[in-house]
Amino acid sequence: MITGMERLLAAVNGKKSDRVPVFCNLFDQGALELGVSLEEYYQRGDLVAEAQIKMRARYGYDNVWSLFYVGKEAELMGCKEILFAKDGPPNVKDFVVKEFGDIEKLVIPDDITAHPAFEEQAKCLKILKQELGGRYPICAYLTGSMTLPVLLMGMEKWMELLFWGPPELKNLLLEKTSDFFRKEIAAFRSLGADILLYSNPYGSMDVIPENFFHQESMVWMKRDLEPGGMAGVVYYCGMARLNGAIPSVIKELGIGTYYLSPFDDLAQGLELVGPQRLSCGVINDIPLIDWSKEEIRSEVKRMMEIGRRSPRFLFGTGVMPLYIPQENILTMLEAAYEYGRF
Repeated sequence: MITGMERLLAAVNGKKSDRVPVFCNLFDQGALELGVSLEEYYQRGDLVAEAQIKMRARYGYDNVWSLFYVGKEAELMGCKEILFAKDGPPNVKDFVVKEFGDIEKLVIPDDITAHPAFEEQAKCLKILKQELGGRYPICAYLTGSMTLPVLLMGMEKWMELLFWGPPELKNLLLEKTSDFFRKEIAAFRSLGADILLYSNPYGSMDVIPENFFHQESMVWMKRDLEPGGMAGVVYYCGMARLNGAIPSVIKELGIGTYYLSPFDDLAQGLELVGPQRLSCGVINDIPLIDWSKEEIRSEVKRMMEIGRRSPRFLFGTGVMPLYIPQENILTMLEAAYEYGRF
């Protein structure tokens, strides 16, 4: 039986296995899988690991996640309160930076792995490594330094500081969030994460002007990533369009894998990434809530027909909202396995 890691390595090397690798990102669904509340679920790394293992086995896709929720990074930087919804991802309730003056007081932990908020994530990753290591890629999620401030002070206040605030405070905050990122990615590497998803919507010209991308975003992305190198790093801009940024990222950073936007032209994205690098075609999973079986199969078929023209291609999803019916998840995955066969 071919494993997910074998499928991924075949794609990385431009070779064919039995089918295109399929990455399905199920997070909050883990609580439903185990019949517990989201708040209870995300308090325990063993529960997150158990659900990831069970869901991968039941659905048959090729990856698992050590991610709990994005706000977990804010907890590592001092956030004391997370809002747990009944039917959606947890979010930051109490911002660490309430006023610009709080930036100077912000403290980055010396050793992230010793922080209580990291203990359960480490436990989850260790279980995944023990149970699935070497057979299925283990993914870790890391928020880039330019996006982390949103978790610390909110979008509105960060945009104010980023574009109109005192430059010295903006740079001080970015130095701190970049230092945090470097520590975090080193921690996940040391624990054995195979795939390091570098999440940075500010790395997309869909979110910021082109000149700002080159003058600001690229500077901080280099600072984030260059010390540890690009091994295992996947470039991801949320669901924002990134085709316009791909040539510069390849030239300046040399990242080898791109998680493309469902709102970009897939064929163009594959051409920009080129046949020597790995591309992930990402389905727009929001419509999966309401799409019919026929609509789902048609979209997956369309993407696979385009993607299989590239020697290095995998199929992926976005954040997979909790409202997507289970039968629609199954329909999407069955279609991916069928139309992704070599």
